[in-house]
Amino acid sequence: MRILVLNGPNLNMLSERDSAVYGQDSLAQITSELVQSFGDIDFEFFQSNAEGALVDRLHAAHRAGVDAVVFNPGAYGHTSIALRDAIEVITPPVIEVHLSNIYARQGFRHHSMIAPVCIGQISGLGARGYFLAVRYLQRAAAEA
Repeated sequence: MRILVLNGPNLNMLSERDSAVYGQDSLAQITSELVQSFGDIDFEFFQSNAEGALVDRLHAAHRAGVDAVVFNPGAYGHTSIALRDAIEVITPPVIEVHLSNIYARQGFRHHSMIAPVCIGQISGLGARGYFLAVRYLQRAAAEA
C-alpha cells in the first residue's frame, strides 16, 4: 500500500510552535515513527508552505497511483477552495488530519473547506491522528 502523507503551511515548524496546541513532536519525528510503526506501507512524505505546491502534489499522487492520502492542510484547510477542488478531482481517498481540536479554537477554524470531499477527518488527537488515519486506511484496504 502506498500512502502520501501531505503537510501544509507551518507544519515544518512543529517543534518550535506552541506545544500546548501542537504537541512537542517535530514533523521529522512523526514521519520517522510512521515508517517504524507501519513497515508494510510505502510512505511518501511532502510538506509545503505553498498552496500551489500542495495542489501539484495531490495531482502527482493521483497520476502515480498512490492508494490514499493523509493530509494535514494546516490553515489552508479553512480557506483553500483550490485544495478542495484538487481533492475532489483525484481518485485516492483523503483523510484530513489536524493536530489540534479545530472546533475548540477560534471561530474561523471551525469550518473546513476540504472536509466535504475527504472520507473523514481526525482533529484534536495530536500526532496520533496521523497513526489513526493510516490504521483506518490500512484496514479499509484489507477489507476491500
